[in-house]
Amino acid sequence: MNWHTRLSQAREAKNLKKSAFARLIGVSPPTVTDWENGETKMIEGANLVKVCNALDISPDWLLHGVENIVDLFPGAQRVVAADQSTSYQIPKVSLRLQAGITGFQTEPDRRDGGVQDIPKGWVDRKGYDPKNLLAIQVKGESMEPTFYEGDTVVINLADKTPIDNGVFAVNYDGEAVVKRMSRDAGSWWLMSDNADQRRFYRRQCQGNECIIIGRIVRREGDHF
Repeated sequence: MNWHTRLSQAREAKNLKKSAFARLIGVSPPTVTDWENGETKMIEGANLVKVCNALDISPDWLLHGVENIVDLFPGAQRVVAADQSTSYQIPKVSLRLQAGITGFQTEPDRRDGGVQDIPKGWVDRKGYDPKNLLAIQVKGESMEPTFYEGDTVVINLADKTPIDNGVFAVNYDGEAVVKRMSRDAGSWWLMSDNADQRRFYRRQCQGNECIIIGRIVRREGDHF
């Protein structure tokens, strides 16, 4: 049995139709079909994490048919990082978006091993579910001096409710942007922190051209 078949069996065991499963993990139904038909070589990164969490299965079982990958190698032992209990490894990804589409797909960001280590104590203290956290790299200068290009920010996918002065990752007409939300004259606006407002002017957030992905809850970078 290959991983495509195991994926299909695990989904059916949860009584999930392909369309419902796709919505649950934030991909399109044709993507699920490609996975189960063997059109995709492998599920990786954030998608692998979300699939396994949604179906209550382990990556080792899905990809290799075993509960523990070391079972494939007699006499081998799993290596456990010394600081495993002190941090969560959050998938570090690039977002793939389409204009007007609420869901999104991700591609693994292979830099730094494709994950971002976040202190477990901080995550637990804030009450975040690590399953709902993703890390992305900031692009451009629009949010300086709060965020600089190359900084890594953590998104809480479970927090999509706009609040005045909160910073969010947004699907703005098919582009992934990090902006500060501002409430003015009964409307929501996307604001840049860069003082050059002629270059980085505010944009109204309304309808399907402006879809909130999640709230930015943490920054990792070299600027202070």
